[in-house]
Amino acid sequence: MENFIINSQTVSAGECKQIVLNSYELHTKTKIEIPVFVFRSNKKGPTLLLSAGMHGEETNGIEIIRKIITRDEIKKLNCGNVIAIPVINSVSFLFGSRDLPDGRDLNRCFPGNKNGSFGSRIAYDLMKHIVPLIDFGVDFHTGGAKINNTPQIRCVFEFPENVSLAKKFSPPLIIDSSYREGTFRKEAAKKNKPILVYEGGESMRFDYRAINEGVNGCLRLMKNYGMVDIDVPNNHAVKIRKDSWIRANASGLFHMNASNGAYVSKGDLLGVICNPFGNIEHKILSTADGYIVGVNNQPVVNQGDALIHLGMEE
Repeated sequence: MENFIINSQTVSAGECKQIVLNSYELHTKTKIEIPVFVFRSNKKGPTLLLSAGMHGEETNGIEIIRKIITRDEIKKLNCGNVIAIPVINSVSFLFGSRDLPDGRDLNRCFPGNKNGSFGSRIAYDLMKHIVPLIDFGVDFHTGGAKINNTPQIRCVFEFPENVSLAKKFSPPLIIDSSYREGTFRKEAAKKNKPILVYEGGESMRFDYRAINEGVNGCLRLMKNYGMVDIDVPNNHAVKIRKDSWIRANASGLFHMNASNGAYVSKGDLLGVICNPFGNIEHKILSTADGYIVGVNNQPVVNQGDALIHLGMEE
């Protein structure tokens, strides 16, 4: 088996090693490093990438990978390799922010440029040093701006290999999600390296259901390829082909009645918006039969705000 070489650092078959993707210097002369954990078996098998912290406030994914890399099964893989990057965007994680110091979204900087902005250089290093080594991966995200996403995998249904990977991960929901320009997922797909996007929970808040589903999904995926021996029951994964947002029909205080992830029928009462100066209530009703895939946890809303993300089964 060939050695893995990541930015001049070598990891041989059978080794478990922590290395550095690259070091970046801030205007204060502070060095920012991106740690990478590599776990290699002595037997041939697929190479799985687990990445999180693309946005610095998405803590659930970071915790999922932290839990994965501490497990004995990962340190002693039956076959194949795991490359784990718990915090891709170290500088934004340091400040607890979504964006980079220059205001850019790292997940719109791909494929990157070695002489470009901070984000472009990180993207370039991922594409140059990590993507060529992997067969497939999972990139972990959470909802942003008060949005709490029920555990879900997003992939492109047009590509059967993506759907097959998603079924092996076996989340509660699998959502058809097209590629966006400048994203890690789209640029990796151009190299024939499918990346699933896992969404779960809310930014800067631990959601233990989302964390446990993420950990179990990784273990199921690795078991399917013989990388680990562990029994984790599958979910009854529901495929979501269409989705839409139910919006506020008035301004006021929003109270959610239904549970995130629940199945609802058209016309069901999902919540109410109350006038803060009296007892006027505006009902929020489901616009279709489907699953609640995300909820806006902002208590004060304005008319037209996106409140409830509804997904319709395939």
